[in-house]
Amino acid sequence: MKPFFILLFFLFLGNTPLAAQGAVLNGRVLDFTTGLGLLARIEVSSIHRFSNTNLQGRFQLNDLPQTSFVLKVQSLGYRSREIEVKPEQFSDTLVLGMFPTGYDLTEVQIVRERTGEAFSMGRLSAVEGAAIYAGKKTEVILPEKLAMNKATNNARQVFARVPGLNIWESDGGGLQLGIGGRGLSPNRNSNFNVRQNGYDISADALGYPESYYTPPVEAIERIEVVRGAASLQYGTQFGGLINFVKKRGRSGTPFEFVSRNTAGSWKFFNTFNSIGGNLKKLNYYAYYQYKRADGWRPNSGFQSHAGFASLIWRPIPKAELGLEYTRFSYLAQQPGGLTDAQFAEDPRQSFRSRNWFKVDWNLAALSFDFKVNDKSRINFRSFVLYAGRKAVGILERINEIDRGQDRDLLDDVYLNAGGELRFVQRFRIKDGQHTLLTGLRIYGGRTLRKQGFASNGSGPDFTYLNPSNPGKSDYRFPGFNFAWFAEQVFNVLPGLSITPGIRAEYIYTGAEGNYNLTLRDFAGNVLSDTLLPEQRSRRRGLVLLGLGIAYKPMEALEVYGNFSQNYRSITFSDLRVVNPNFRVDPQIQDEKGFNADLGMRGTYKNIFTYDLSGFVLAYNNRIGQIFLNDTAFPFLPYRYRTNIGRSLTAGIEAFAEMEFLQWLRLDPNKYRLSCFVNTSVIYARYTQSNDPAVEGRQVELVPPFLLRTGITAEIYKAKLSVQFSYVRKHYTDATNANFSSTAVNGIIPSYYVMDLSFQYPFRWFQLEAGINNLTNNRYFTRRADAYPGPGIIPSDAMSFYAGLQFKIGIDKKKHQESTISVISRKKGS
Repeated sequence: MKPFFILLFFLFLGNTPLAAQGAVLNGRVLDFTTGLGLLARIEVSSIHRFSNTNLQGRFQLNDLPQTSFVLKVQSLGYRSREIEVKPEQFSDTLVLGMFPTGYDLTEVQIVRERTGEAFSMGRLSAVEGAAIYAGKKTEVILPEKLAMNKATNNARQVFARVPGLNIWESDGGGLQLGIGGRGLSPNRNSNFNVRQNGYDISADALGYPESYYTPPVEAIERIEVVRGAASLQYGTQFGGLINFVKKRGRSGTPFEFVSRNTAGSWKFFNTFNSIGGNLKKLNYYAYYQYKRADGWRPNSGFQSHAGFASLIWRPIPKAELGLEYTRFSYLAQQPGGLTDAQFAEDPRQSFRSRNWFKVDWNLAALSFDFKVNDKSRINFRSFVLYAGRKAVGILERINEIDRGQDRDLLDDVYLNAGGELRFVQRFRIKDGQHTLLTGLRIYGGRTLRKQGFASNGSGPDFTYLNPSNPGKSDYRFPGFNFAWFAEQVFNVLPGLSITPGIRAEYIYTGAEGNYNLTLRDFAGNVLSDTLLPEQRSRRRGLVLLGLGIAYKPMEALEVYGNFSQNYRSITFSDLRVVNPNFRVDPQIQDEKGFNADLGMRGTYKNIFTYDLSGFVLAYNNRIGQIFLNDTAFPFLPYRYRTNIGRSLTAGIEAFAEMEFLQWLRLDPNKYRLSCFVNTSVIYARYTQSNDPAVEGRQVELVPPFLLRTGITAEIYKAKLSVQFSYVRKHYTDATNANFSSTAVNGIIPSYYVMDLSFQYPFRWFQLEAGINNLTNNRYFTRRADAYPGPGIIPSDAMSFYAGLQFKIGIDKKKHQESTISVISRKKGS
């Protein structure tokens, strides 16, 4: 009943007279020649308010000043517009017509979009679409504006402007993304709620929230990052939300084809090809990507295939129905890890030639968005995942040689589905407008996991020697989740908003199956082998509360703060695993805690943008890993996963970017020189633990200092970018071990990396080239207890790449037949 009374309290506040607040502007952006809606960016730069139109070209801007201001409108392939909006226009729907950049030409032409009017990273509006972000720390990454190696999904370049992220570099092809924020493990983004176009893409959102699938950067329009305060709307993860928003077919053209082809070191090759467009009420977009490489280290080759298709139908202007399908698969050989001595001797060597990893991902989604009127909106998303991963190889400690024995095979199948319904209601009380968001989520999953013995061959043979009894474990992990959430933005004064929120959850996770208990003597001979059945079931309900505050006293300053409770249930990896390097406490419990932020941010005339904040992340029952010695073999240590105790992580995160030449009033279409700095200082300690070896120690996987900075110079069409990253030494386990004979635990030494990127568009082509790890450093970011290790996983040395992009499309012209035009857009526009 508690959530019900809190909701009544929100609704009571919603009917209480409050002071006046900012105005709301509704509008629509159209192609002047066809009358069709356009995808466009709408911005009031003087107060840093922006919005993106939907497929009908409709937009809404909130919290606007009750005075005249300049509205900027930008759309790919169209001439930018700046218009003055007066207070008397707020009550009407503003209609803006946009002219194609090549409207007056009749032959094949080269078109260059205006540049320099926005930074490569922005922030989400207080209310955007069917979500509320008021008072939350948010970042929006725009990959199209970055000069970088997009073919390899280079994470340290993609997320360079997001403070506080620890990034693992486990493979050179960008097959898997590993990022963790504010002291959380980067392992396959397992501490973030990872989504694509608003729906889940991880293996199992409840029992195994790890992401084996990473969308290609070449297909992404923007990446939305919301920190821990996202727990109320998107789930209970401590890290927050990462949402990859895919591109759509370009409005104003029935067909457009883009082809990007990149080659690089160690026989790397990538081809990305997409088609898209808009046919009356139907928008479509599809791509196929293939990439392969031999890898820097021996035994590290891979090849992958990625495909995606989306159809968005607009039967009426206020509604759109979307259908999407994603297919992703790859096969990779894994060279294994190294000990500290082996890494010091030669980080390129490999002692595992029989380890293989395979992923198959099938993901379908259905969405419906209906704008009832200017004040009400309904949004629904549903998805179905059928996927799996298989790993075969030698899991023995890396300081033991491969004797040609039977290999370990882990085989997972993920079956899950979910749906999320959201309702947004805007209402006015006297002169103030407020926004209520409420929603429901239902999710069910079932994971099948087997572990046993496979052949002693060297190839990617993913079959068990005895399929009826794999030999180590055979489990089914069912899960179910039902959640209700609500947040409301109260604009209590001009420029001041308060956003309380609540989330009520019911969670069920279980385990059904059996495992083999094998006892061996000191020589490794089997003394007994017993098959034991096991069944576990956990049901719990919880209520999370949160509060956000935002205050904007002047154009270039917004002060924001938030507090949100968090909760993370144990995963099925915490229930049962058979690994000589890794063991689990059978009494392990769920984690609880909270996130809090306090900061200030703003943008000054498209010249300077900044975000400076402090944060606190508190954990109770924190799950972590301690370093123990085997009782039977004291000289062979292993990681023990358990509830270590309470931890507190606090820090300061800072980001700033400046456009120097706009400050000097030079033409941004011809010249640009920008510099960004992103840094974080983090203090993380275990404040209480039953283990005296842990209490007072540093929290594992928390670099105490991170720095990423870069400079981008642009002269006419040529763009050159240099980026520098520095990560200070940190530990991999809670006991802060400096070294272990198995290399599973130990320090991650301080390291730095530099990247150089260049791009130049010419006619309908664009040339890209660059060098990653410019100084050819030898470093590593990870010690693995299982695949792709165990042991130290070296990062790639210096590598080169070069690529060529071309784009063709069909543009419609007024009173003329459609003619083929070549569109070449400068990156950064």
